[in-house]
Amino acid sequence: MTINSKSTKTEILAAYKEIEKQNKSLEAEVRKGGLTSKTTNQVIVEKKEVVTVKNYNNDISATIKSLEQIQNNFGSAVSNLSERLISESTKLTTIRNAIAQEKSQLEQLHKLTDIEDTTIDTLIQQYQANVKRFTEQLNQKQEESQQEIETLLEAWTKEQETHNRLVKTRDDEYRKTQQRQQLEYEYNLNLERNLNQEEYEQEQKIKQEELKLTRTTIEKQWQEREAAIAKQEQDYSEAQIKVSAFEEQLKAKIKQGKEEGTGIGNYQTKIKTELRNREIIGETQNYQLRIEDLQQIIQQQESRINKLSQQLDTSLQQVQNLAVKAIEGTSNRNSFEAMKAIALEQAKTQIKNK
Repeated sequence: MTINSKSTKTEILAAYKEIEKQNKSLEAEVRKGGLTSKTTNQVIVEKKEVVTVKNYNNDISATIKSLEQIQNNFGSAVSNLSERLISESTKLTTIRNAIAQEKSQLEQLHKLTDIEDTTIDTLIQQYQANVKRFTEQLNQKQEESQQEIETLLEAWTKEQETHNRLVKTRDDEYRKTQQRQQLEYEYNLNLERNLNQEEYEQEQKIKQEELKLTRTTIEKQWQEREAAIAKQEQDYSEAQIKVSAFEEQLKAKIKQGKEEGTGIGNYQTKIKTELRNREIIGETQNYQLRIEDLQQIIQQQESRINKLSQQLDTSLQQVQNLAVKAIEGTSNRNSFEAMKAIALEQAKTQIKNK
């Protein structure tokens, strides 16, 4: 049995017992061989065997010493092994917890109910299949996008070529138009320069006559406008005079109207005052009559209240008498309550009649 640093306590003890057993067996065989050797050959062989046994005994002694040393260090080895066992147990617990957590995460992530030994392999295969499918879809999308970009680029290139061609055509037409206009301008300029001097003078004369006629017309219009302004100024002066005279007449009429209005107002005020005094006298008499009527009504009510008070006192006295009789034995408690209710009802009725 091979013993190393990773051997357990049980393995070390088993190895020790096995070596000890072999040692005892060898010692017994040595003793037995020494007693039965009698011939010379046997002696020679015995000598050889003794040498061998001695060497073997030396090895056994060394082994025993080693085992004793191992036994001496056995306690510390056991302690170290215990510590390692505890450490390994802690690691095992940690690994088990991590495995349980990973299983829980797998259940939550992939919605798994039963986790088996092949679950991870199945998930990996599904993941690889999804990766392959997504990669194919991505490649397809990239190809489609690339094709679309190439189509758009080709269309843009054609559009750009068309635009450049249109711009070039427009520039050519503009340049031709400019050249044609320049030629026409030079032709007209040369034509004007080659006009006959007489025609030029005739045109100048016509322009002078037109200018003179225009000046005469403008002067005539100015004269007519000045005459109209002078007439407007005269009309304005006459209107101012009329306005001044009208203001004097208006002041006189206002003064006369005020005097006449004062007289009329005094007369109307006098009439209104007399009518108001008569109304006040009538209202005073009316209020006086109403006061007298109210006083009479109050007196009647007071007289009625006094009568009702007397009737109430009489009724209460009667009720008290009937109650005394009921208490004395002529009636029971129910009759007393009924009489009391009747009395209270009569009292309420009398109070309402007030």
